[in-house]
Amino acid sequence: MRNPFARGVGGVLSADIAVPEHERELSFYSQILTTGSAPLWRDDLTNNRGTPVIGLGARSPEYEALPLQWMPHFQVLDVGASAARALELGASELMHGKSEDGQSQWAVLVDPMGAAFGLIPVVGDESEAADQPENVGRISWLTLVVSDVSSTCEFYEQVVGWSTASAGVDGGFEMRRPDGVSAAAICHAGGDNEGIPPVWILSLPVDDFEESLRLVREGGGEIIKGSTDAGHAVVRDPVGVCIALQARN
Repeated sequence: MRNPFARGVGGVLSADIAVPEHERELSFYSQILTTGSAPLWRDDLTNNRGTPVIGLGARSPEYEALPLQWMPHFQVLDVGASAARALELGASELMHGKSEDGQSQWAVLVDPMGAAFGLIPVVGDESEAADQPENVGRISWLTLVVSDVSSTCEFYEQVVGWSTASAGVDGGFEMRRPDGVSAAAICHAGGDNEGIPPVWILSLPVDDFEESLRLVREGGGEIIKGSTDAGHAVVRDPVGVCIALQARN
């Protein structure tokens, strides 16, 4: 089973980015995500129940150090310990929020391959996400394309608490949460993945996949992998950020 969207260690409930040309970017995403007769997303980029899932912020001076890529937030048992382990393994730290008594509350890091991600504490009750219906907008899958798959898998095993599944996926491996559910794939660069940068690619489901791809092109974006027949496509937005769209199951 695949499902990154969960409350608990290794789950991801949200992702965000700070972009230039904010109004243009907001218009682009609100159009490509809200297609079909029963859209899964709303114009404010929350899901159709009003829950924040992805955040699109303006690129203010406060966020200049953040790379121009979508950053998923991984839940871990101990943010401080996970951040420290990431640094030992060659990551770099961009931001680190702490309480007044010095306890880590969240962190933003870049892994050794250049992919940015956030670390947050485990959120709420693990059973809550499982109860959410499928027909709401949420992150449906995560993919990371890198030149060194084995070391990247090991990095996330130690930092996030995932385990590496034995089954190969697109030349790579599925990463499983402690409950055994697959949350992401880490795949080899090149071949069918040519042109996909080493960043976390969020897959977001849409109601009318064909219309969403048409709006990608119309809005100044580019399709770099996939098609309407495949039901999944990696696209580049007008400022060069990659994300994936997925046909509604």
